[in-house]
Amino acid sequence: MFTSTRPTAAQTSILADYRTCEFATITKSGTPMAWPVVAWQRPDGSFVVTTSIGLPQKAFNIRRSPQVAMLFSDPTASGLTDPPQILVQGTASCPDDIETDPTGLSDYWTKLMQRQPSSKLFSSVVGRRLMDFYYLRLIIGVAPVGLTERPPLQAETRLLATSLPRSERTKPFGQVAGNLPGYRSGVLAAFDDDGRPTLLRVQPTTNRWNGTLEMDVLDGVDLRPGAASLLCHSHDEKLSSQKSFVVAGKLQQRHGKWTLSTDRFVPGAGSGGPLSIVTAFRDLRSTAARYLERRGLERPAVNWAGIDELWRTARAAATSSSAPPPTQAVTARGFS
Repeated sequence: MFTSTRPTAAQTSILADYRTCEFATITKSGTPMAWPVVAWQRPDGSFVVTTSIGLPQKAFNIRRSPQVAMLFSDPTASGLTDPPQILVQGTASCPDDIETDPTGLSDYWTKLMQRQPSSKLFSSVVGRRLMDFYYLRLIIGVAPVGLTERPPLQAETRLLATSLPRSERTKPFGQVAGNLPGYRSGVLAAFDDDGRPTLLRVQPTTNRWNGTLEMDVLDGVDLRPGAASLLCHSHDEKLSSQKSFVVAGKLQQRHGKWTLSTDRFVPGAGSGGPLSIVTAFRDLRSTAARYLERRGLERPAVNWAGIDELWRTARAAATSSSAPPPTQAVTARGFS
């Protein structure tokens, strides 16, 4: 484990191979909360994350509090074997400009299209009419102030189910306990001793007697008791079949273990059945419309010709590498 301000050449290569990272911002209530995103590292070492105006909460959080953290820790589809966790802590900015021309970030979009072919849905004939909000993007820039390498989480096993009476299953702890068995680990979002948001992959266990999550933390990891959250997420080799949820609460240390209270359960991708996907798309479109209305903006036109050209480039690259065609449908609430 070590800390630096810029990645080594080996770390830069590892960061490029990770398909996703966990991205933490500080909510209005002062809780660090992470969601999975696709990040792109610029040659100067800074990072770019984008979010649709249908999912603007990360942007709102950054405009209030620019301190963020990014953890590269899920090696699914990366081709990496037991790669280290790489934590990037930094300062973010997110202008209110809405970017509708992806050619300005062609490297970012081409890589995303290659790695998530199911996102072609958003530029289909139906997608252009109903889901154009996907391409109405806010650009988040992250300037790193510290980088920490940690060993991978060892011996991950599927998290155990907790038997609860029916009356407890709809409460936050019951919802967490019911969803945990679908994952092997989670990512803790908390504050470090300097008051900056930090992230760490952990294997939580449920304590039904006090309604908390318990977890072991690596020696030398700085954590500050207080507001915190836990993200569980997963995806397949093509960044599809996405699932996620977040639980927020208070972090404290008890008898040598860190515990997180389960005060609030926040569903993410893959929650519910087909009807919930339709509802989620409707909500995203409504949120995008409100974002424009509150700023007195007309709905901007998307550069579909530019998007089509980027897809041609992505398909050509996929063909040259003999990549298999997409077989999964993208979920409504996935990587933003």
